[in-house]
Amino acid sequence: MVEIPPDVRKILRKQGYQIVLRHSGVKLCYWLRRALLDGRTCYKHKFYGIRSWRCIQMSPAVIYCPNSCLYCWRVQQGDIEGLSWSKHTPEAPEAWDDPEEIAKESIKAQRTCITGYRGVNAIMKRVEEAMDPKHVAISLSGEPTLYPRLGELIEVYKKMGMTVFLVTNGLYPEKLLSLESEPTQLYVTIPAPNSEVYRKLCRPSLRDYWSRLMRTVEALSSFSCPTVMRLTLVRGINMIDPESYAGIIAAGNPTYVEPKAYMHVGYSRLRLTFAHMPTHEDIREFSEKLAAASGYDIIDESADSRVVLLSRLKKPIRFT
Repeated sequence: MVEIPPDVRKILRKQGYQIVLRHSGVKLCYWLRRALLDGRTCYKHKFYGIRSWRCIQMSPAVIYCPNSCLYCWRVQQGDIEGLSWSKHTPEAPEAWDDPEEIAKESIKAQRTCITGYRGVNAIMKRVEEAMDPKHVAISLSGEPTLYPRLGELIEVYKKMGMTVFLVTNGLYPEKLLSLESEPTQLYVTIPAPNSEVYRKLCRPSLRDYWSRLMRTVEALSSFSCPTVMRLTLVRGINMIDPESYAGIIAAGNPTYVEPKAYMHVGYSRLRLTFAHMPTHEDIREFSEKLAAASGYDIIDESADSRVVLLSRLKKPIRFT
C-alpha cells in the first residue's frame, strides 16, 4: 500500500499541507490567500481566467518523484538527517486510494482551510465563493503521473464542473499518452536546455531521464488541450543557451511557453541561496532572447509572479 510515513506527514503539516487519505495532499497557495485578503491574484488568473480564490492546489502523490530538484519546495531525502522513504511506488491501482475519494476529500480539505478566513479581515464574498472551488491545479508537489489512476481523477474533477491544470515533469510519457481523460491544460516542466544541466539541477534517479522527457516533448502535439512548457529558471544554473531551449520548443510546438522564476521558499532554501532567485527583469530579459530564438511572441507577463507568457496566439485561451 502507498502511504506517507508519519514523520514526513508531521513535516508536511508544519508546512501547511492538508494530508488527504494516504498519499495525497492539499495546500492553500500564496495567491489564494492574497485573493481572499487583499484582492490580488496570480498569473493564472491574469493569463487564463482561473480565479485564484476558487482553485485547489493538490497532488495525488505528494512525496513521490523520480527527481530531487534543487528548486523544489517540499522536503526531500537528504534535507533532514534520518528522513527517508521509498521512491519506488507500486503500479497496482488497488495499492492507491480511489480517485473519487481523493477528489471528494481534497475539496473537503480545501474547505477546512478556507473556513479559517471567516471572521478575519478578508473579502467575504470571495471567501464564500472559495468554499465552492471551480479549478484544480494538480501541481502541488511530487509527480502526479505516478498515481496510476490519474486519468480517472481528472475525469472526476471535470464531471464536478472544474477545470484541471496538470503539471508534470514529463518523465513518464507513456502514462501521459494513456490518460483516459485529458486535463483542461497540460504543463510540462523544462528546467534545462540540455541533459547535463538537467542532471545537476534535477538530480534524476532514472538513467534515461532526458530521452523520456524528449519523448514527452515530441508527444505534446497529440494532445487536444492547450499545452505549456514551463521553464523554471534558476539564476546562475539554467538561465543559459536560449537557442537550445528554442530547439526543444520547436520539437514540442506547445501552445504556450512560460519562463518563470525559481522562488526561494520552503526546503529549497537548504539547497539554493536567495541569489539564485531571478528578478522579474531577469525573466523578461531571458524571455526576449527566447522569443527571438523560438519565433514565439511575448503576449503577457506578471511581475508579481515573475513569469512571462510566450505564444504564437495573439492572446491566451481563458477559462471561467
